[in-house]
Amino acid sequence: MVEINSFRDLRTWRESQDLVEEIYRVTEKFPVGELNKLVDQMRRAAVSVPSNIAEGMGRSSTKELSQFLIIARGSVHELLSQLETSKRLKFLLTEDFLSLSHRYRGLGAGISSHLTSISKYK
Repeated sequence: MVEINSFRDLRTWRESQDLVEEIYRVTEKFPVGELNKLVDQMRRAAVSVPSNIAEGMGRSSTKELSQFLIIARGSVHELLSQLETSKRLKFLLTEDFLSLSHRYRGLGAGISSHLTSISKYK
């Protein structure tokens, strides 16, 4: 079993950081007019995931950690919706949409798994 000393030790946090980079990469190609609209929302949602995981790990109870993981999972779903919107508006290449959607669904499942595992220790 892996010892968890920091949010950096969590696979979900590391994966979410990788996905932040991907969101920034793909949104650079969006129309300039979307910079302060959909691009900003997507980037904020993406950054929210690892930020909430980290903040939850810094809290003093599993109840607080659970709350922040739930918020992180909500941001995953928000971003999945924004990816769908981006695809429909043809701002996002199909291959990027499929890859990111798949990875974010996996991340959401990982966060849910983490929630299940810590609920045993409440």
